Amino acid sequence: MKVPAIYKVSFVVIGEEHPGAILNTDKEPRVNELVRIGDRQFRVMEVQELIPPHGDFHFLHASLKAP
Repeated sequence: MKVPAIYKVSFVVIGEEHPGAILNTDKEPRVNELVRIGDRQFRVMEVQELIPPHGDFHFLHASLKAP
């Protein structure tokens, strides 16, 4: 049985003082997708792989903006 991938994502909010977040998720963020951090919703503007995957762990950076 295959173990699902885990994405450790560094979310950075562009153009605001919002602190962003580092979150684990089972789904890779996609450009134009909406994500929720706390009580706020943001649009994914860019996704970059930080380092190559280690087993089932993927390390990503996602730039966000308010929709």
